[in-house]
Amino acid sequence: MAELDTSSGGGKKGGKVRSKKASTKVDLTAMVDLAFLLITFFMLTTTLNKPQAMDIAKPDKDDKNDQKLELRASQTMTILLGKNNKVAWYMGEAGKSAPNIQNFTEIRKSILDNKQKVKATTGKDIVMVIKPTAGANYKNFVDIMDELNITGIKTAPAIDDENITDAEKSFLKSQGLL
Repeated sequence: MAELDTSSGGGKKGGKVRSKKASTKVDLTAMVDLAFLLITFFMLTTTLNKPQAMDIAKPDKDDKNDQKLELRASQTMTILLGKNNKVAWYMGEAGKSAPNIQNFTEIRKSILDNKQKVKATTGKDIVMVIKPTAGANYKNFVDIMDELNITGIKTAPAIDDENITDAEKSFLKSQGLL
């Protein structure tokens, strides 16, 4: 607590009257206690950032499933994740259009361009199919999922690492990406 020292400063000397000097001393113990209580309160009541997950779709292994989603080839963009941080992408069906090879710094522009073209021609959202190959690493997969999130792809991307066609494999081998 705060104290005020009001003791006389030695009395009279030589007939002169000295003014009393007040000594102030502030005790900050209560202030420090309050600060720690507030810090503890806010630390315990604050929620930390929750991890966010992105929805993905994988094809069923059950071939007996009669409910198959039919898509237009003009509405589908397939991205093949290769080695050396390279991606190959094409629109439509495999083998009918030549894949384009890009790195991860260029793929965002291609996704945005194709998204706008599909929206303008069909009026529907683009559907993404991601095919990680044996040469791709986990970082590449996370990077492409981040790119899809950044570009605002609304539909859950289909992840298909088991059904890479022969045409796709031969193209990736010829480009040194498999």
